[in-house]
Amino acid sequence: MVQVRAEQPVKADGSIDLEAWVAHLLSIDKSLNRDKLLKACRFAEEAERRAGVAKHVWSNDTSSLRTGLEMAQILADLKLDQATLVSAIIYRSVREEKASLSDVTDSFGEEVAKLVQGVLQMAVISASILPHDSVVLNAQAQVENLRKMLVTLIDDVRVALLKIAERTCAIRAVKEADPERRYKVAREVFDIYAPLAHRLGIGHIKWELEDLSFRYIEPEQYKYIAGLLHERRIDRQHYVESIMQQLRNELKEAHIDAEVTGRVKHIYSIWRKMKKKNLQFSEIYDVRALRILVPQVRDCYTALGIVHTMWRHIPQEFDDYIANPKENGYRSLHTAVIGPEGKVVEVQIRTYAMHEEAELGVCAHWRYKGTDVKSNSDHYEGKIAWLRQVLEWHEELGDMGGLAEQIRVDIEPDRVYVFTPDGHAIDLPKGSTPLDFAYRVHTEIGHGCRGAKINGRIVPLTYNLKTGEQVEIITGRKGGPSRDWLNTSLGFVNTTRARAKIVHWFKLQAREQNVAAGKQMLERELQRLAIGFTEYEKLAERCNVHSLEDLFAALGAGDVRLSHAVGIAQQMTEPVERNANTELIPRKPSQKTASHDEVRINGVGNLLTQIAKCCAPLPGDAIVGYITLGRGVTIHRQDCSNALTLAEKEPERMIQVSWGSAPVNTYPVEIVLHGFDRPGFIRDVTQVLLNEKLNVVAMDTRTNKEENTVSMNFTIEVPTLSVLGRLLGRISGVPNVIEVRRHRAS
Repeated sequence: MVQVRAEQPVKADGSIDLEAWVAHLLSIDKSLNRDKLLKACRFAEEAERRAGVAKHVWSNDTSSLRTGLEMAQILADLKLDQATLVSAIIYRSVREEKASLSDVTDSFGEEVAKLVQGVLQMAVISASILPHDSVVLNAQAQVENLRKMLVTLIDDVRVALLKIAERTCAIRAVKEADPERRYKVAREVFDIYAPLAHRLGIGHIKWELEDLSFRYIEPEQYKYIAGLLHERRIDRQHYVESIMQQLRNELKEAHIDAEVTGRVKHIYSIWRKMKKKNLQFSEIYDVRALRILVPQVRDCYTALGIVHTMWRHIPQEFDDYIANPKENGYRSLHTAVIGPEGKVVEVQIRTYAMHEEAELGVCAHWRYKGTDVKSNSDHYEGKIAWLRQVLEWHEELGDMGGLAEQIRVDIEPDRVYVFTPDGHAIDLPKGSTPLDFAYRVHTEIGHGCRGAKINGRIVPLTYNLKTGEQVEIITGRKGGPSRDWLNTSLGFVNTTRARAKIVHWFKLQAREQNVAAGKQMLERELQRLAIGFTEYEKLAERCNVHSLEDLFAALGAGDVRLSHAVGIAQQMTEPVERNANTELIPRKPSQKTASHDEVRINGVGNLLTQIAKCCAPLPGDAIVGYITLGRGVTIHRQDCSNALTLAEKEPERMIQVSWGSAPVNTYPVEIVLHGFDRPGFIRDVTQVLLNEKLNVVAMDTRTNKEENTVSMNFTIEVPTLSVLGRLLGRISGVPNVIEVRRHRAS
């Protein structure tokens, strides 16, 4: 049932005997490195000493060293690797700011620092658990968001295991805490980390977390079940020992080398079954339970036959999880029989390997080679893959209804999960900005938004939010949305919800203001893109509005997108003028496709391609190109022996190629920029070009020292006018830019 904290060995003065503790860990796993473990212990001890914490004090609030050692003990029992144990020892020191991540990197390397940082990212979840009766936000929706956020934060399964160990220490330590603190920790563990331990198949951790959480969430029910178990414990123990001996004798006669033990039924699982099936305690079959461990799978079924021969089995209570494993990989035979005296006994039968996996889950598949972790198990890889999916978190808790099925949809790569300053988790589409977040929280917060902070640092309103960040919106008392927010090229809002709220706000404004604003927006964008267009009446007709004034009003209110109107204007421009000034004239194709448009060659002129006969690559294969003499580019598989030989002898003639559809044409466009000079100005402008992944063909920069200005002319290749508009919008947001526009030929 509930486990107790394992005391660390201490010296005469009350301080922890670190060498004795490390020796104990080495007795569990001889592959561990004694010196590295001691170094981590000394690091945590020194960090605690600098923080002024006495070595002998026992408190999770003050002793980061003791908590770290306890975490490492849990993970050592799970057979984790060296880097994970070191990370466990020092994690609380970093969490409590007694040491920095840079200190960790300097002392223990990038791998340990990355693990610690991963657990630190997950720590934001602890501050965000709401009581289930919260009126601020639907509590169940909050828990679901937190679970999804947890999945997106985990890049390494060891991070999840470190966090589970840390939360196990936390819930063990709250026995003497105030009821509010106990409930908050228990709620978090029950809703988030017990299901995570279950999904990773770590059975004994899952049971402990569930029982301890149940103890603090439903104390009366816990005491009731515990009392019933205690009252009958001695009689039940004598009964179980008797039938265990009978079973051992029968298995021995059948020449099966088996280990037979009694199995403790956990309090929460008893209560859950009573509630789910509306049963009385006396009707719970598996309060009396046996477990049989055997060497081979065939022995499992032989042992099952012996059990069913000795006692009459209950057909509805048989489950073959060996032939049909549970989703978390659990394998075992479960049966219930009518034993001596007519009492029901549950029997579990599994191999030693299955038992290790049931107890240790994903950890049972770690393999050591020095300090590297390897695994040859497809099943293990399946569990790692789960960390990037959303499965039924509460499949055994029975209180989720149909929501679990809905969560199966793989939406995680397209969502980000961020926090409000109060700790509420908000989910948004990937690519959302602080403005999208503001409108998601409340319409008026969006309208009044004037700036944003991410984790306390001011960022632009075009910043793309990332999972785990805390977002604070800076609002003003007066004013409303900016019409620039509706310009898709500028990237202020990326969600339909935010755009609709902004459009609605402008609809409520005076028509005259919308007309004036719409006219200004259209003229400014056409001028910036060097589109010499003046036939606004025809443009209004093409945009399906009744008059030019209606067009300007629709643009000002956001009913017609500026990019849509500009695109139509560009199409309507007279051919002669387009060719001279505005139309995107394609350069010579920068890419050439092979037969059937199968191969794309980037960054090279018009070259012939052919498929190599030696390896005959197919679409989907990893490929590489070799520039021949007179026969264009030959396409090989990357693992082709001939290609590898050519790459070694003539690496300068190898070229990157990829499978794809017909190449996208690019068009050279000249850009003119004026701005006030400052250190880093040119770097910031070129960084925008780099972020947009556009090719710069030419660049000319001139500075005027007297006026402290800088002028830049550069030619870039863009695929569409909309991409050009987005680029100009991004560059205009660089500090000190006065003007940026497309060059218009005279």
